[in-house]
Amino acid sequence: MKRIALLILPLFVRDPSFAQYKPLDKQSQVQFKIKNFGFSVSGSFTGLSGDISFDPAHPETASFDVSVDAATVNTENSWRDSHLRNEDYFDVTKFPRIRLVSDKITTSGRGFTFTGKLTIKNVIRPVSFPFTADPSPGGGYVFKGDLPINRRDFNVGGASTISDKLEVNLNVVAK
Repeated sequence: MKRIALLILPLFVRDPSFAQYKPLDKQSQVQFKIKNFGFSVSGSFTGLSGDISFDPAHPETASFDVSVDAATVNTENSWRDSHLRNEDYFDVTKFPRIRLVSDKITTSGRGFTFTGKLTIKNVIRPVSFPFTADPSPGGGYVFKGDLPINRRDFNVGGASTISDKLEVNLNVVAK
């Protein structure tokens, strides 16, 4: 009986290198900047959810699978936001989530490098960007990074006055 208990016990003991966290939507920010007619336009998304496994001492064991609600796009202009939700841009009826999933996390410089896949409108593209992970008061982490993307890679928007390139700023609190 003791042998069985010793074999089963590791299944219930949590390994700290597999610490699980959930992104906190209300404390986090997913923001973007893009040029339109040469002027910088800022926006954001909410509805952040997902699973994060992270231990800074063992980044090779880390994994991120997070997404935002595409229908929450907010540029402080209701007409523009409504336009961005239609099929030419995010097509939120058919594709309600924008998803970011890691393949590999590595240590780099003063932080880490995220390598994985971004999915927008069911188009999956590889992405890689540096990020930091700072301990959060009360446990968990604050993950910060800037993700450059090309909107045309994801069939977002057609020929228009907006830039092809944009920067997504991530400031994710996870506990």
